[in-house]
Amino acid sequence: MKRKSRREFLRGATTGAAGVALGAAGWGRVLGANDRIAIGMIGCGSRGVGAHMAGVHKHDKGQNVEFVAVADPWRPARERAAALAKEWYGREPKQFGSYRDVVGMKEVDAVMIASCDHQHTTHLAAAAKAKKDVYIEKPLAMTLESLKAACDAAKEAGIVVQNGTQLRSTPAFTGCRELFRTGVLGKISRIEQCRNGSRPYWYGYLKEAKEEDVDWREFLMDRPMRPFNAVQFTGWYGFREFSDGPVPGLGSHFIDLVHYITGAKFPTSVVCHGGTFIWKDEKGFTCPDHVQATWVYPEGFMVHYSTNFGNGSGNSLRIFGEHGVMNMVNWNAPTLSGEGAVKKGKLGKEAPVEPVPCPDHFLDWLQCLRSRKAPNASLDAGYQHAVAVIMAMKAFDTGRRQVYDSEKRELLEK
Repeated sequence: MKRKSRREFLRGATTGAAGVALGAAGWGRVLGANDRIAIGMIGCGSRGVGAHMAGVHKHDKGQNVEFVAVADPWRPARERAAALAKEWYGREPKQFGSYRDVVGMKEVDAVMIASCDHQHTTHLAAAAKAKKDVYIEKPLAMTLESLKAACDAAKEAGIVVQNGTQLRSTPAFTGCRELFRTGVLGKISRIEQCRNGSRPYWYGYLKEAKEEDVDWREFLMDRPMRPFNAVQFTGWYGFREFSDGPVPGLGSHFIDLVHYITGAKFPTSVVCHGGTFIWKDEKGFTCPDHVQATWVYPEGFMVHYSTNFGNGSGNSLRIFGEHGVMNMVNWNAPTLSGEGAVKKGKLGKEAPVEPVPCPDHFLDWLQCLRSRKAPNASLDAGYQHAVAVIMAMKAFDTGRRQVYDSEKRELLEK
């Protein structure tokens, strides 16, 4: 398809005393209202097809977008994604086993990355090098070094990046953010989430997979080669080589909400502990079925996250202030009350938080591809949630409190 203009890119200043200035969207190809946005899908599992592709499909006519390529090391997965795209647009998208082929397509303007956690930064860096805008799943990274390298590359390339922490693009949580910022809760002391279940989520992803249908080397990426293992391939969420379990897998949404609602950016320290206490079986999963992490923020409050996959009761999501509590355990209907107040009488009985209308997360990204504004979950936001969960897992692995130096972008043990 002939383009009306060539891509132009902004390479701004990227370093300073505080390190990379992340999140400022650069300028790519100038897109007019009549220009089609061509998207490549990297990772065609349930998240890529069921969330990313389906989420964009709701807006593809209004925003003039189309999936023109799909990539996945598992043949049945990419074929399913390709069949959907053909059904929607009436033509076959290109199919590839590797992300390299998608980012190498000149006609692709943007990529959506719903690959395995250990692949995220490699895919982001490759997209940045190819000057493709990005929507990328959380957690953004598993190591601090890969996080910094990929984010630096994205900043230098001037691409638009939306992270998949979609809760910040919901009317309910946007309402919580606006109400919180009025100071209605007074001084905050603690923010906590308990997100429990009767079984680890990775069991739900196990499927049959044939070795001849899988590019095993492509899946492993930089991990050591070993014989094909269908449990590791389909249940990768449960293995520490490929994912770090509940804190980054679920807790990244929570930490991102903390940052979104309060305006905080980085914790100063964290401790984390846990283990596998219930789900010990022949599958050999290595991610913990119980874990808890506690961060301290320089704004003067503590943040606590825990998951228990041995019992599904006890879920909570609350912000505790001296005037009362914001209860967000019902994601669609948060409330505010004077419960437990230190300074009584400021807030009354439990009342609903008024929602604030906003574009959904996929629409926000699509609109930013044309406006070149920073999306709601910008590169900054992704960097921030990734730092917090990387800190926690380092504390989990070492048994030592981790401290983050935001000026040097370094982790220290204390």
